[in-house]
Amino acid sequence: MDEQVFFTPDEHKQLIALYKRLLQLSGDTLQKNDCCNLKKHLVKVMSAGSIPRNAFGMNPIIKDMQTAVIVAEEIGMRRASILGIMLHESVKYNLCTLESVKQMYGEDVAGIIHGLVKINELYAKSPTIESENFRNLLLSFAEDMRVILIMIADRVNLMRQIKDCSNEEARLQVSNEAAYLYAPLAHKLGLYKLKSELEDLSLKYTQHDVYYHIKDKLNATKAARDRYIDAFIEPVKKKLEETGLKFHIKGRTKSIHSIYQKMKKQGCPFEGVYDLFAIRIILDSPIDKEKQECWQAYSIVTDMYLPNPKRLRDWLSVPKSNGYESLHITVMGPEGKWVEVQIRTERMDEIAEKGLAAHWRYKGIKGESGLDEWLNSIRETLENADSDLEAMDQFKLDLYKDEVFVFTPKGDLYKLPQGATVLDFAFAIHTNLGCRCIGARVNGRNVQLKQTLNSGDQVEITTSSTQTPKRDWLNFVTTSKAKTKIRQALKELVARQTEFAKETLERKFKNRKLEYDEAILMRLIKKLGFKTVTDFYQSIANETMEINGIIDRYVEMQRKETEQREEISYRSAEGFNIQQTTEGKDYYKDDVLVIDQNLKGLDFNLAKCCNPIYGDDVFGFVTISGGIKIHRCDCPNAKEMKARFPYRIVRARWAGKSQGKQYPITLRIVGHDDIGIVTNITSIINKEDNILLRSISIDSHDGLFSGMLTVMVDDTSKLESLIKKIKTVKGVKQVNRG
Repeated sequence: MDEQVFFTPDEHKQLIALYKRLLQLSGDTLQKNDCCNLKKHLVKVMSAGSIPRNAFGMNPIIKDMQTAVIVAEEIGMRRASILGIMLHESVKYNLCTLESVKQMYGEDVAGIIHGLVKINELYAKSPTIESENFRNLLLSFAEDMRVILIMIADRVNLMRQIKDCSNEEARLQVSNEAAYLYAPLAHKLGLYKLKSELEDLSLKYTQHDVYYHIKDKLNATKAARDRYIDAFIEPVKKKLEETGLKFHIKGRTKSIHSIYQKMKKQGCPFEGVYDLFAIRIILDSPIDKEKQECWQAYSIVTDMYLPNPKRLRDWLSVPKSNGYESLHITVMGPEGKWVEVQIRTERMDEIAEKGLAAHWRYKGIKGESGLDEWLNSIRETLENADSDLEAMDQFKLDLYKDEVFVFTPKGDLYKLPQGATVLDFAFAIHTNLGCRCIGARVNGRNVQLKQTLNSGDQVEITTSSTQTPKRDWLNFVTTSKAKTKIRQALKELVARQTEFAKETLERKFKNRKLEYDEAILMRLIKKLGFKTVTDFYQSIANETMEINGIIDRYVEMQRKETEQREEISYRSAEGFNIQQTTEGKDYYKDDVLVIDQNLKGLDFNLAKCCNPIYGDDVFGFVTISGGIKIHRCDCPNAKEMKARFPYRIVRARWAGKSQGKQYPITLRIVGHDDIGIVTNITSIINKEDNILLRSISIDSHDGLFSGMLTVMVDDTSKLESLIKKIKTVKGVKQVNRG
């Protein structure tokens, strides 16, 4: 197939001109056989006809050569980048391999092509590329910084060529991408001219009327603006020369895109944008006189033109954190127009123009930590004509080694920490998705939950309605969100399982027509070796304990306790006070008392000073021996303990129910010394269920009596009921708890 079929006549002319231009720009860096090998390869490609034209009908070889000219002429890269541009589509369409490129042209050319092909693969995933995450992903994915520069140059070339294209939809897409992806990247890399061109062309294609309105206004006012700038500068220049300062002055008109942004921000027409241009006075000052001479120039300008004090920006006295130094003032120039004047030295201008990080932050674009030094190095290498441009081979991006960027199937982009797994990604999207996740398809391949993700992976989460969070998930997730949500879900799951197990057990009791006595069940739970009631119900939920077996054990325990009660022999009053053994240390160990943060089963004693019982508000006090004594919150000693030993106070509360457990309580009764009053009091106590009178002592004098009664009682509610009934006895005046 003849070459003329692959190229139109106009394209053939372009090809020859571009080829000559590329030789002029890069001939000194090309190796002996590069031209011959490349020419043979391109003839083969054209004969095969396998590389299609793009959406705008552009010839792929012409387009790549145009991009190569921009890369060489406007950015300053040579052999490896040019060859990479010209060969990458052949690799993409499998017309040659990376290995063959490496053998023929070298590893650096193959590396650039590898980066360009990987970037093309990212685009195939239809990402949401307007996000900052995608810009970061490009920087981390490309590895070789030259790949990013080539991408920017390619987009500049595309934007230049599509002005007359009829494919409006494709033109709008590439124009939008130029504005929110490529222009910010160009800015980060210090390619200010290309950045402005991308923004202006994007505005031209997306908002045609706005662009030409501003352009026409600028053209109409150019001559007047140039005359105005000359009129403004002339007297300043003369005065500065009289003082003996070394300097030069330049004026620059803002880009159309920049003017449009100001019109939008200030909500005004073109005529309302007063700072269409800025005047820069750049002094050639020795470093020890920089500030002095800058303020001297400031004084000269403000003597001539009235300054706006609200618009003074003094970054001389206190430079910006990024090292930017300059004096910015806005003054009232001739004809009552406001003019921005920037005063700085050559050194400061060098920082502002070439110190990339400073200029980039000055424009309000925030960058990532670690980028500043890297970008400055690149800028210096690019702008130093004497430097070896092959040194660019050394630049590898290691900026995002702690982060990975991962796509959803729809192209949304998520940033995760290095080492993040499929499960981390699922929880990053939504908690419910994480809880039901059983695996994923990563780049079309099925993987497990614990699969580690890499930048650029496209992940489709697989779920199941029967999946629930597992405790071992905590061992391989890395994000705090995933860990928190898993713990929360596990806690909720345990609560639901516990409630379900409890309802199941109670239903079984009902089916077998058994009386459900929680006190007996609590003793059975302890006998079975469970530290908490929750653990017991969880064992039922996990089916490690069989419900029918538990009920059989319960029935057996209930039968034994009933038989023991029937065998109790009632003792005489004479032996009543001998029942002191029940006050032993272990008597209350069946109580369910929760100490501090859900700690159960700890050894404790009930304090004798206040005799707390079930239902009292209580707290724990750590004794010198290491044990815990439980006191009532209204204990007479509570105030002193809390004041003197606050670090030994622990929280405590009653849990479960108090059935089957009794506590000794002392009541002090005061009343009239009346015949029968003691009989009436003891009669009331004897009539109460589960309340036993253990001891009573009476003192009588001057017509009054005071008595001390010790009773065994279940909880505070029964105690309060008893106290109310005793107060109704005729002659009783006071009943107080000891």
